Parts: sequence; C-alpha cells; structure tokens
Amino acid sequence: MKSPAEMAVIWHDVECGGYEADLPLWSGLAAVADGRVLDLGCGTGRVARHLARQGHEVVGLDRDPQLIDELNARATDLSCRGEVGDARDFSLARGDFGLALAPMQLFQLFTGSEERVSCLRSVAEHLQPGGIAAIAIAEGVLGGFNREDEAKPDSLEIDGRLYESLPMEMAVDRERIVIRRLRKVSSSAEELNRNDNQIELRQLSVELLEREAIAANLVTIDRRTIAPTFDHVGSTVVLLERHR
Repeated sequence: MKSPAEMAVIWHDVECGGYEADLPLWSGLAAVADGRVLDLGCGTGRVARHLARQGHEVVGLDRDPQLIDELNARATDLSCRGEVGDARDFSLARGDFGLALAPMQLFQLFTGSEERVSCLRSVAEHLQPGGIAAIAIAEGVLGGFNREDEAKPDSLEIDGRLYESLPMEMAVDRERIVIRRLRKVSSSAEELNRNDNQIELRQLSVELLEREAIAANLVTIDRRTIAPTFDHVGSTVVLLERHR
C-alpha cells in the first residue's frame, strides 16, 4: 500500500486536480498583474503550475508539507515553487506580489472572522501597493443533496489501482456546509479499501468578507463569477486591492 504521505497527494489530486472551471479567471487576472503571483492553499499546484506554464512567477503556500514536496517535484522546469505555511498567518521572505489567489473556497475552511481577517492581513502585507487579492467563496448554498451510487466519481488510476471519490451527501444549515465523500481503492480483481471522508465549510457572504477586508487595508474593487459545473458549485470571486 501507499504511505500516508503518498495517499494525501493521491486524494488531493483525485478530488481537486481535475477542476478547471476557475482557471480562465486566474489566468486573466495574472495576465494584467504587476508582479509575482501568490497561490494560497496551493496543494500540488493545480493553479500555480497552470499559471507558471503561462510564464508567470508563482509561489504556492500550503500547510501540508507532503503536498508542497509534490508541487516542487512537479515544477522543477517552471518558475514556480511551494512554501510550507498556514494561510491564516504567514510570512514569506519576499512580499512583492502583484496578485494573491485563494481558490476553491479556502476562506470557508477557516473557523470564523478572526482567522479570515488574520489571513487577509497577511495577504495585504505581502502585496505591492495596488496589488490584488482574489478570494473565491461559495455564497448562498441553501440546499443539500443525496447522490445515488451510480453517479460518476472523481477518479485516477495509478500503478494498476483505481482511486475513486464520490460526493455522497451535502448537509447545509445557516452556519455550515458539510460534504461527505466515499473514497474507494480497487484493483482489477477486488476492492481493496473504502472509507468516508468529510469536509466542513463555513457559510460566508460576500458582504461580510468585504467588511472584514477593510480591517486588513484592502478595498473591494470588483466581483467575478465562476459558473457551476455538474460536480462543483459555482463561486463568487471578490477582488480586493491593497491601498496604495
């Protein structure tokens, strides 16, 4: 069997690596940014490596060292590197970024306003004057779902084994969005393992995020939309500028 570190990389790739609906927006923002790009919660570099392949200098930040090691191994031929750090409070050697990205509801993993504001302050400290932060949130998720077993899972085949992750249930209340996924590992001959994995997001409105940004010396300049797909909810992306 794979080691825990290898499994962390595999499940991240299975569940996040295939998502592409947001990439055109990040590419467009990076194309007009003045300076380097910071990718928060970068994982194995889905966004960071995409932007680096387009010629941008990118730094990815993630608190999981296994994911950062994998990003750096995959980006040896790119102007892209990963740093281990917690997005809620971080300090990098250079703080001259023209653009900071928080894709895929990263901000809704934080437990509340204190952690979000702390992250926003760290971001502002690393942006150039006039630099932009782009924060994606799933706003106004009101209803849950229960999915039938025949729905198509996210999957990857590695070394003769099939890794599958199927969203089974989403429970929603006024405070939280809880998503339960079934993870399965199988070979051509048998199912080797299955277990449940659960992720919890906090409900967050655009208006609240924009008010919290003021405390970090960031001002809202625009909002963008990422359309939903069959497997992913849509997002609102709040664009915040550091005061000059």
